[in-house]
Amino acid sequence: MGLHKYEKIWLIFGIGSLVLFLAIIGFGAFWKGTHPQSHIATIDPENVEANEAFRPENLGLTKVDDDKYVVNMIASAFFYNLGKDEDGETVRTLRIPKGSTVLFQVTTTDVIHGFNVAGTNVNMMVEPGYISSYETVFDKTGEFTIVCNEYCGVGHHLMYATVEVYD
Repeated sequence: MGLHKYEKIWLIFGIGSLVLFLAIIGFGAFWKGTHPQSHIATIDPENVEANEAFRPENLGLTKVDDDKYVVNMIASAFFYNLGKDEDGETVRTLRIPKGSTVLFQVTTTDVIHGFNVAGTNVNMMVEPGYISSYETVFDKTGEFTIVCNEYCGVGHHLMYATVEVYD
């Protein structure tokens, strides 16, 4: 019993496609290192303040060098904690100069949250027990909304903050 010519062609095409697909996936996942960077650092979700970056005085925007900033924040039920300003008011807006490199470091104390700066390439999942981090350069001026894009409960729609990029 032999294989028909067309059966051989389709078998070769199917097996060849499978090998090519697996090679592309393997190249992208292992050689290029496209694994998400979000689960490298761990933290105790019951005591995030024990970590230097998440102490109340270190939350929010911190300038670390010329045109380099770090944003530390804690996501919790329906609120992004960016710390307090000089007047003791809760910070809801981050003001960042155009062209700055910003490292976002976010953790959560309760459930899984999303962290998305709408209109940019910043998009992370924030899980209890991990520090999610993402570095980006803000090249466009304007106001960008930080939203939780992972449903976290009934007040999910109230979870937002603002990034204002200025000249």
